[in-house]
Amino acid sequence: MKSINIGNSNVETSNIALGCMRIANMEKDSVDKLIKTALDEGITLFDHADIYGKGQSEINFGKVLDLKSSKRDEIVIQSKCGIRAGFFDFSKEYIMESVDNILKRLNTDYLDILLLHRPDTLMEPEEVAEAFSLLVNSGKVRKFGVSNHNPMQIQLLNKYLEDKIIVNQLQLSITNSSMIDCGLNVNMEIDGSINRDDSVLEFCRLNDITIQAWSPVQYGFFEGTFLNNPKFKELNEKLTEIGARYGVNNNTMAYAWLLRHPAKIQPVTGTTNIERLKEICKASDIKITREEWYEIYRSAGKVLP
Repeated sequence: MKSINIGNSNVETSNIALGCMRIANMEKDSVDKLIKTALDEGITLFDHADIYGKGQSEINFGKVLDLKSSKRDEIVIQSKCGIRAGFFDFSKEYIMESVDNILKRLNTDYLDILLLHRPDTLMEPEEVAEAFSLLVNSGKVRKFGVSNHNPMQIQLLNKYLEDKIIVNQLQLSITNSSMIDCGLNVNMEIDGSINRDDSVLEFCRLNDITIQAWSPVQYGFFEGTFLNNPKFKELNEKLTEIGARYGVNNNTMAYAWLLRHPAKIQPVTGTTNIERLKEICKASDIKITREEWYEIYRSAGKVLP
C-alpha cells in the first residue's frame, strides 16, 4: 500500500482509507475481521463521525482494537462532529463535548484528525479557533479538517486558526465529478461548465489540503453504486476492459481512476465486504495512463469540449 502525507503535515498514512460508517450494526467478530483485513492490506487511516450509528460505529471500533497500546501510533484515526438533529453546531462548547464523547466511545486518548462535518452558516470562527487550540494543548486532537466545505469557508476558518485545515472530505467519484468537470469546460455554455464548488479542487491543491473522496463508487446522493449497474453499462465495460490489462476488476479500477489524479486524492471506502476491500486495496499500486483516465471519464457520459 502506497502512503501519502495528509496536507502539509507529518501525518503519513495509506493512500486509501477505510470509512467506518457501516460497522454500527455488525457483530464484534465481523468488525474484528474487517479491521484486521484492512490493516493486513496496509490501510492505516480509519474514518469515523459521531453520528455514524449514533456513536455505535466508534464503540464497535474501540472494542476490537486496543487504542491505548503502543501500536496506537501505527494507525491514524479521524472523526467528525457538528451535525445535530435538525441543525449544525460549531460552537466551542459542542465541539469540546463532542470530542470528549468520541474519545470515550473509541476508548483512545486522542484523535489524529478532527473534521467539522458539513458547514455551519452560524459558525463563529473565533470560537472554533479557541476550541481547536484547547484540543491541541490538551493533547486530545493533533490536526484538523473539514467535510463538504467550499474554499471561502475554509479561508474564513483559516484566518483564525493557528493549526490550519489539512483535509477536506468531499463527495467524488467517476459519476459525481463536478469539481473536475467545471475545470475541463471553462468558458462553455453547458452544464459541465457550472462551477458549483468555487474551484475547490484547485483550491485544495494550491493550499496543500488533502481531498478525501467519500462515496467513491456511488452515483447521485446515496442512490447506489454505479458498479455493475445497467444504468452505467458503457462505464462498467470500460472499467472491465482497462482492468483486464492490469489483472483487476472494475471495482479496483474505479479507485485507480481517483488515485491517478495528481491532487493525491485519498478515497474513503465504506465497504464491509472483505473480498471487495482486498480488491480495492490493489488500486493503490496501479497507475493508469493519461489516455486510460480520459477513456474512463468519457465512458461515464462526460463530453470533452
